[in-house]
Amino acid sequence: MRGLTSRKRTSGFTLIELMIVVAIIGILAAIAIPKFASLIRKSNEGASKGNLGSIRGALSIYYGDLEGQYPSDMTSLTINGKYLTAIPNAKAPNYHPDSSAVTNQTTSDDGGGWSYNNTTGDSNMGTVWVNCTHTDTKGSVWTTY
Repeated sequence: MRGLTSRKRTSGFTLIELMIVVAIIGILAAIAIPKFASLIRKSNEGASKGNLGSIRGALSIYYGDLEGQYPSDMTSLTINGKYLTAIPNAKAPNYHPDSSAVTNQTTSDDGGGWSYNNTTGDSNMGTVWVNCTHTDTKGSVWTTY
């Protein structure tokens, strides 16, 4: 028989142990959340660059089909879905909302969406770029792509 002075052991965690675990989880979350935001921004930038490549490819096919003529506007690429089903969005995270708007101009006005040079006789006619003068995560200006 055991003596009256022995206590029954209970299992569980002390308050200090639980507070330490919560503090560690908080520190890990403080490190991880900014990394996730950066990854989301990079994925949006990659989507814009991919969409830009799709538009340029469609313009090249259009140019070949019409034997050396670019469209007067980019909506011509979406007629009957032959070249593109729709103009994709330009995503310039943290600067402009996602937009598939196209501005016909020879230089960027930083309005978001796409810029398309449709000026006849201009040596850069048929050029398309992201209409944003800000930089991406690598420090490159959007209009240089």
